[in-house]
Amino acid sequence: MTGAIAVERVGEPTADVRALVGELEAALSANYPPHQRHGLKLDALFQPHIRFFIARRDGEAVGCGGVALFDGFAELKRMYVRAVCRGAGVAPAILARLEQEAAAAGLETVRLETGTVQHAAMRFYARCGFRPCAAFGDYAAMPPGQIEASVFMEKRLRPV
Repeated sequence: MTGAIAVERVGEPTADVRALVGELEAALSANYPPHQRHGLKLDALFQPHIRFFIARRDGEAVGCGGVALFDGFAELKRMYVRAVCRGAGVAPAILARLEQEAAAAGLETVRLETGTVQHAAMRFYARCGFRPCAAFGDYAAMPPGQIEASVFMEKRLRPV
């Protein structure tokens, strides 16, 4: 895979979206019990306040991610890159597009929830300027046992 990465918005759960989210869910299921997995269901990714994208290289779907736009912050959702494509610039391309969406909506803070064993993801987000933060939004109201395997991070965006 040597082609440019194209990040395109998708408005419905296509076969590529289903495949990518399914792969992500399988990976998370191997490490976390159901009560500690907080990813949105497939159809929930296509609500009006969420923008969802697929990354393609040479026409092949290689990653995905969404951003939910809330009052005062944006939250990354279902960000995933196929293992064979990691380290090839796909994740930075997706993240840049998601941050662009948040900034265009006038939001200055992007937050995320990831899992304690997602070490590569946490390193990636830290390299991209994310820092640990407290539980936020709906997570802040969850019982501690439901978020004990969660790591929360946030990043301030530059004003546009």
